[in-house]
Amino acid sequence: MNAPLTEAQAAGVDDPAVLAQCQVGPRAADGAVPIGLGLAGLYCAACALTIESALQRVPGVREVQVQGATQRARLVIDPARVQLSQLVRAVQGAGYRAWPDAGARQLGARLQDQRKLLWRLLVAWFCMMQVMMISTAQYVGGPQDIAPDLWRLLNWSAWVLSLPVMLFSCGPFFTGAWHALKQGRISMDTPVALGIAAMFGVSTGVTFGHAAWLGGDVYFDSLTMFVSFLLTGRWLESRAREKVTQSLESLSARLPEAVERAVGERLDPADLGQAEVERVPLSSLRPGDHVRVTAGQAFPGDGQVAQGQTEVDESMLTGESRPVPRGPGQVVVAGSLNLGAPVWCRIERLGPDTRYQQIVNLVHQAMTEKPGWLRLADRFAGPFLWGVLLLAALGGLAWWWIDPSRIVWVVVSVLVVTCPCALSLAAPSALLAAAGALARQGVLVRRLDAIDTLASVSAVLFDKTGTLSDAHLGIQGVWWQGRARALAEIPPAALSTAGALASQSQHPVSQALSGLEAEHAGPGSVWQAVREVAGLGLEGQGPDGRTWRLGAADWALGTHHGPLAQAWPEGRVWLAPQDPGGADEVLGFSLDEHPRPDAALALTELRGLGVSTAVLSGDQTERVQRFIEQLPPGTALPILGAQASPEQKLSLLQARQQGGQVVAMVGDGINDAPVLARASVSFALDQGAALAQSQADFIVLGGRLSGVAQSVRTSRQAMRVVRQNLAWSASYNLVCIPLALMGWLPPWLAGLGMALSSLAVVLNALRLGKAPRKATPN
Repeated sequence: MNAPLTEAQAAGVDDPAVLAQCQVGPRAADGAVPIGLGLAGLYCAACALTIESALQRVPGVREVQVQGATQRARLVIDPARVQLSQLVRAVQGAGYRAWPDAGARQLGARLQDQRKLLWRLLVAWFCMMQVMMISTAQYVGGPQDIAPDLWRLLNWSAWVLSLPVMLFSCGPFFTGAWHALKQGRISMDTPVALGIAAMFGVSTGVTFGHAAWLGGDVYFDSLTMFVSFLLTGRWLESRAREKVTQSLESLSARLPEAVERAVGERLDPADLGQAEVERVPLSSLRPGDHVRVTAGQAFPGDGQVAQGQTEVDESMLTGESRPVPRGPGQVVVAGSLNLGAPVWCRIERLGPDTRYQQIVNLVHQAMTEKPGWLRLADRFAGPFLWGVLLLAALGGLAWWWIDPSRIVWVVVSVLVVTCPCALSLAAPSALLAAAGALARQGVLVRRLDAIDTLASVSAVLFDKTGTLSDAHLGIQGVWWQGRARALAEIPPAALSTAGALASQSQHPVSQALSGLEAEHAGPGSVWQAVREVAGLGLEGQGPDGRTWRLGAADWALGTHHGPLAQAWPEGRVWLAPQDPGGADEVLGFSLDEHPRPDAALALTELRGLGVSTAVLSGDQTERVQRFIEQLPPGTALPILGAQASPEQKLSLLQARQQGGQVVAMVGDGINDAPVLARASVSFALDQGAALAQSQADFIVLGGRLSGVAQSVRTSRQAMRVVRQNLAWSASYNLVCIPLALMGWLPPWLAGLGMALSSLAVVLNALRLGKAPRKATPN
């Protein structure tokens, strides 16, 4: 059993650094913190409900979600009212183990539980084989051929061999039932524990001559066989479940524990080869440090290569398995693997500021979140189990009048065969396997509910700029003082002003201009009161104290400089001061944009899946049409809306939904956030705005649009597996329950069927992890 926390251990767990370590999301405005707990000792879905019930009673806990398949908990707590040690003790009080989420420790605890389960299994099988040898003699000879004293000796021997099974192998069933009872509930272990206790109790009474009224049969062979089969199913199920868990955890356990850091500050990259090196833990790193990353090691943070040339595996971030070259000045991201030569890297972002940590948080959310319909099913688990007990009691009462010697046989068989383990595993195992498969393909699932919705999607709408088009736009032309000019003709100070304001946004158009600040000398980038207006552009107060706007013509030029929009209709984005006297400072930029390399492939694959596609853009109709013409011949992409404001996009989407369509939206900008939130299911690109990602159900890594079609394909397969699992579980119960009530299903066979049915649904779900990855163009 669990050793309770000592005062010293509790003080260590309550260290603020530990709370920061297990935080899995941003702190809310009211101070609430989402945290993760690692768990151990869970055997079924009812265990998760027991832990949820125990944690919800702790003051200061606002939300709890426990995912039994991955043995993790996600909580939202008020750290001013509750400490981590209280949560750990609450879980221990329910009969399980918990700790602040740490992947390595959790893996060790799971392996320890698997070893203990294996020992229980081996003891049960060994004793079962000995009991079966004894029972075989009794089945072959019968009471008429074996002397009464020898018959009692055989029963006594079987009883002795059953004791290790009862005292050790059956531990999980009895402890699970007992802890649920202490919580005022019944669990899926309850009918199993009652069945085992009934078989052993009656058989013991017969062995020692105290239950002759139930006949002369003992059930030690059925008891040991039942426990052996059930433990075998649980062990195989835990092994299969471990594959799903590890496939998800592998995405969030790649940072090195220690790194080689150059001693000294403001080191010149040319001097790094001779710099003194110290080995420090990852927690000691700070932005600005230079670290040496050897071949095969993961980069500890986001940064730039300072010295050396190598190739990097960024498959965790992009889903693309091909290595990419990286040299001095090029960006590397935390969690990506160095596959080539050792390089020096200058760290810029660490911990929660990195893309890696954002991915870890999304993976953790996928591992702990339960779909709404699954939480609803959990609420019906208790009444269902009470119904099982009632059915068993009615069956026993009926057989009291038919044949009292068969009561135990019937009651135990009904208790075992109706245990809804397979039913409880049918959906979670498939959804988690699908989430793991998508993560390996470069798509992160933020809500498991979305997998169900995506499977029935009928239309996908795409934003254009930065979504269908490549995020890296180029400056095609510039308008300045009355005519179009070459970039070299524009004063550096004017270009720097445009670049400085553009650098305040992550929108693809802004990113195309943000480099102008670094390329041209200018007044600096200290901007105040900067705000981004969805669908229009940026506004801010520059170093000169004047207000500038960068964005759409009507908004940026306004009443002061409006006629300039007709002077150069090619202008895509304008920079203008918001005062009447700055006409000579107005800049207009024409940007060239090209489809993403896999845009045409994604559209073709979606149509092949029977999903219609359309573009919903805020850009001008002519520009949207010219962009579509760049797609390969035969790639039909109708325009649902152009020059659409966020409100108009929302209206067009809702019109589709009111027409009965299940609509998915793919976007990347702030102006896409409302429509992403309102869509039936939504995708955001990881290179897009944080607000868009916060509203999306799926995050596509590396901007690979083919991940959208792959997600639809995997979601449909996942829901097909869920339906198969539910159909199998329901059919199994519909067939076996009548057989058990009629006395035609022995307890050992009921146990075998229950174990195999649970194993079958998990193995069926694991097929999702073997979905082939679709090829993408170079």
